[in-house]
Amino acid sequence: MSLESVKEDLATRAPDLSVIVTSSSTATVEEAAATHGVEPDQIAKTLGVKVGSGPNARTVLVVMAGTKRLDNRLTKEALGGRPRFLNGEEVLALTSHPPGGVCPFGLPEPLSVYCDDSLRAFEQIIPAGGATNASVVLTPQRLAELTSATWVKVSI
Repeated sequence: MSLESVKEDLATRAPDLSVIVTSSSTATVEEAAATHGVEPDQIAKTLGVKVGSGPNARTVLVVMAGTKRLDNRLTKEALGGRPRFLNGEEVLALTSHPPGGVCPFGLPEPLSVYCDDSLRAFEQIIPAGGATNASVVLTPQRLAELTSATWVKVSI
């Protein structure tokens, strides 16, 4: 259902974009880069992150260039709390997308999305499309617009 929710979301909000379904896996940054013939940083990985703790904790999605890593200090400064990665089950429950197919499209409930500045280095980026063999090609700015994302610097 996750792939279908992404297709429906994009058909409604961005009919010029399509989900590319491949016969090979795009579940990892390396597999996706090889499948699409791009450098690994053009793969826009989406991370489920819990920020802060206690009653003020919130769950967000962070989209960043494929080989970049989330920096705890930068994330705390930008998002206002210490980050903790969600596990695969938590991400699936939150997004309806399986690990390796997580993207900020077709979500069951709206989530805050943050795009890392690392994505701005590219004219086109490729996030997953709701399945481990599905992707979407678009500009970083379009991704931010479609997801109402806030631009941040959280990676190293």
